[in-house]
Amino acid sequence: MAAATTSTTKPTRRNGSFPPEFESFHKFFECWLAEQNQHLHDLISASSPARDANDQALRPLIDRVFRHYDHYYKAKSRCTKQNVLPMFSPAWRSSLEDAFLWIGGWHPSMAFHLLYSKSGFQLEAHLAELLRGLTTGDLADLCPSQLALIDDLQRSTIREEKAITEKFAKHQEMVANVSMVELSHAVTEMNRTAGRQAVAENETAMEEEVESTLAAKEKGLEEILQMADDLRLITLKEILNILCPMQSVHFLIAAAELHLRIHEWGKKKEEAQAQT
Repeated sequence: MAAATTSTTKPTRRNGSFPPEFESFHKFFECWLAEQNQHLHDLISASSPARDANDQALRPLIDRVFRHYDHYYKAKSRCTKQNVLPMFSPAWRSSLEDAFLWIGGWHPSMAFHLLYSKSGFQLEAHLAELLRGLTTGDLADLCPSQLALIDDLQRSTIREEKAITEKFAKHQEMVANVSMVELSHAVTEMNRTAGRQAVAENETAMEEEVESTLAAKEKGLEEILQMADDLRLITLKEILNILCPMQSVHFLIAAAELHLRIHEWGKKKEEAQAQT
């Protein structure tokens, strides 16, 4: 699924490659995308009217797709504990995807825009049937009680999202707090006034202080990113709990299609720009 602006950079390359932990996650992500593409085919097949699948038959597929998302966030969390900064601008994503990220991922509230967009699309496609009193079983068939539950969930999700955004903004402001200003000034003064020998003697102690100061900032970023990812996964789970199995299948199709196509378009755009 789209964005807070951060000052973080892509993972540092060493000898033309990413650090081992991010090289590993990059490969994991490519495999994860391939699996998502296979899930998309399975979901589309299950949504075919010719299949006439019942709820019991659809549930294992829905659970498998959700576990796939859960697996991604668990792997991401493990990698984040090693170095959180690259997760705010992942090298395995395109610049197009980066432009729509919110704290290293999609906005949880975007799931509702996706749901309503797909519902409206299917409603228009099946309007004649619905006017005749027929049911479609897809997202055009959302009942009043479902719409009320979705509305409540959307409101609570937006509240959580805003709270995390505010926490993130306050944490970003800490880059200009007294300790950071004093430390940056101390480094400038050391470089300006001390001779080469003095700089060499004080460099290690100063680097340790810098690392200690930045470590606290990075720990805060790790906690905020985990909160954002938790909200993303919880939002997905709660939406699926509200929808009936066939509606869940259609929602998951829309989510996978949007994610895969934006990733594909972004990569193609970067490849084209690299050739000019």
